[in-house]
Amino acid sequence: MSTWSVRRRPGRTLGILLLVIVGFLVVRRLNWRSLIPLWLRHRHKGLQANGQNFMLEDSTFWIFGGSMHYFRVPKEYWKDRLLKMRACGLNTLTTYIPWNLHEPERGKFDFSGNLDLEAFVLMAEEVGLWVILRPGPYICSEIDLGGLPSWLLQDPGMKLRTTYKGFTEAVDLYFDHLMSRVVPLQYKHGGPVIAVQVENEYGSYYKDPAYMPYIKKALENRGIVELLLTSDNRDGLSKGVLDGVLATINLQSQQDLQALTTFLLSVQGVRPKMVMEYWTGWFDSWGGPHNILDSSEVLKTVSAILDAGSSFNLYMFHGGTNFGFINGAMHFSEYKSDVTSYDYDAVLTEAGDYTAKYVKLRDFFSSLSGVPLPIPPDLLPKTAYEPLRPSFYLSLWDALQYMEVPVYAEKPVNMENLPVNNGNGQSFGYILYETSITSSGVLRGLVRDRGQVFVNTVSIGFLDYEKKEIGIPLIQGYTILRILVENRGRVNYGDNIDDQRKGIIGNIYLNDSPLKKFKIYSLDMKEKFFQRFSSGTWSPIPDAPAFPAFFLGPLSVAFSPSDTFMKLEVLVFEEKMAGPVIQFTETPHLGRNQYFN
Repeated sequence: MSTWSVRRRPGRTLGILLLVIVGFLVVRRLNWRSLIPLWLRHRHKGLQANGQNFMLEDSTFWIFGGSMHYFRVPKEYWKDRLLKMRACGLNTLTTYIPWNLHEPERGKFDFSGNLDLEAFVLMAEEVGLWVILRPGPYICSEIDLGGLPSWLLQDPGMKLRTTYKGFTEAVDLYFDHLMSRVVPLQYKHGGPVIAVQVENEYGSYYKDPAYMPYIKKALENRGIVELLLTSDNRDGLSKGVLDGVLATINLQSQQDLQALTTFLLSVQGVRPKMVMEYWTGWFDSWGGPHNILDSSEVLKTVSAILDAGSSFNLYMFHGGTNFGFINGAMHFSEYKSDVTSYDYDAVLTEAGDYTAKYVKLRDFFSSLSGVPLPIPPDLLPKTAYEPLRPSFYLSLWDALQYMEVPVYAEKPVNMENLPVNNGNGQSFGYILYETSITSSGVLRGLVRDRGQVFVNTVSIGFLDYEKKEIGIPLIQGYTILRILVENRGRVNYGDNIDDQRKGIIGNIYLNDSPLKKFKIYSLDMKEKFFQRFSSGTWSPIPDAPAFPAFFLGPLSVAFSPSDTFMKLEVLVFEEKMAGPVIQFTETPHLGRNQYFN
C-alpha cells in the first residue's frame, strides 16, 4: 500500500500545479471590480484628513454636524428630530454610545427599543445625514459615571480609564460585541459612518499614557477602518493628541478658537480643523438656574468657526431627557447632581420644538448652501391635561414586605457590591439600611449621596456630603435605625470617578462604635420593582400619610394622547385634601422624570 502511494505522488503534484497555473490565468482575465456592488465601487478612501480640507473620496467636504443622543429621545421621535436637523442645513449626525445602558449586567447586552443604535444610524442615513460615532468607552455626556457601567466599581482596586487589567478586560468584551454592530455601518462597508472618536477628552484626565494607544488599537483590531478622531477642551489639548489620529477641539467662546488655529497646527501640521463640540448651551444642576446662551452669540461663534476654516459640530443640536436615574453629576468644590432635563438650551428644545437659534442658524446655513433646504417638519402636539390627584397610597414601610429578600450583612454594603442583579450590584435608585440600636448618641458616617435617617418610622434628619453626623434622640426599648440613601448621580467628569460608589461607604458609627448586623433593601425603582405592587397592596390616602410613600392615581387621557410635562412644584398636601396635586403643562419644567410621551 505504501509503495502505491509513492508511485502516485508525482502525478498528484503535477495535477495541483496545473490547477494553480489555470487559476492564475483565470484570475488575471477576471474583472474583479464587476463583482463589487455598484453602491460600493466608489467607496475606497472614505473621509480623509491629509491636507487643510476634509476630503470625502475626491471631493472637498465640510462637516456641518449636530449632536443628538438616541438614548435621550423616544425612538418614536428619532425621525422627527433628524429631519429637523437636516432641514436646519446640517449634513452630519454625531452621537455618543453609552456603555452603562448597553451592558447593564456584565456580558448581558441590550440594543433594543430606545437603545437600537443600528436603527438610529440607518435612520440618519435615510434622511440624508452622515454619522460620526463616539463610542468611548468613557463618554462624559453628563450621564452617570460618564457612561461607564457601575458594576466596574465592584473591584476595590478599579482604575477606570487606564490600562488596569480589570478595566481593559471589560472594555475588550464590550468592544467585541459593540464593534460587531458598528463595522457594517461604516462608510467603506456601504454605511453612513464616516468617522469614529477615540475615547473622549482624555487630555483632561490623562492618568495613563498607554491608555489612548490601547483604545485606538482596540478599535482598529475590531475592524474600524474610518477616520479616527480625538476631542479635547482647551485645557486638555496638550495631552490629548494621539499619533495617527486627528485632534479636534471642544469650546464655547471665540477666544478659544485661537487654540484651534495655533496649537493644533503646531502638533499635527496642516490638517483639517474641526470643533467637535461647539457648546450651544449648557447642562443644568439641581438647585441652580437654567443655563441660557443667547442665539445671536451662537450665530456669531458658528460664523467665526467657519471663517477660521474649520468644520464644526453643534453640541447639542437636540439634548432630550435623562430618563429615569441616568443623570450624572459634578463634584469639584461641592457635589452637584444634574437635572433630569437635558434641554441644554440647545437648538431644539427638550420637546423638539424650534428655537431662535434654529431659525438664525437655518437662515445662515441656507445662505451658504446655494440650494434650498428641506422644509422643517411641523411641531408635534402637546397638551396640558387636568391636574392629577392621587387616590391610593403605599408607605415605604408597608411596601417592604413585597420587596425581594433583603441582604443580611454584618457591615453596610454599598450599592455596587450588593449581591443583586445576577451579581452585578445596583446601578440606580435608592438603598435602605436597617439595624437595631439600644441607645441615643451621635450617628456618624459617609453617605453617598443623601441619606434620610429614621428612628423606627420617624424622620430625624439627613446625612450627606456636608452633614456627616446627626444626633439620635433618647430611645425607650427596642428601636430600628433606618437610613434611606438616594444615588443622585455618579460624577461624569473629573479625577474622582474611581470613588463613585453609592450608599453607606464603610462603617457607620454610633458614639464612635461601628454598628453591625444590617438588613439591606435594594430599591432600584425599575419597572419590575413596581410590578410587585398588586392592586390589593394599595390603600386610600389617609388624613396623615406616613412618608416616604408611593402614590397612585389616574391620569385622564383622550383617545389620541399628546406629549405633556409634569409640574412638580405644587406637590404639597393641603388640609382636609385627599392627596397631593400634580399639574400637567405644555411648558417644560426642570425636574426628575418630568417628560412623558
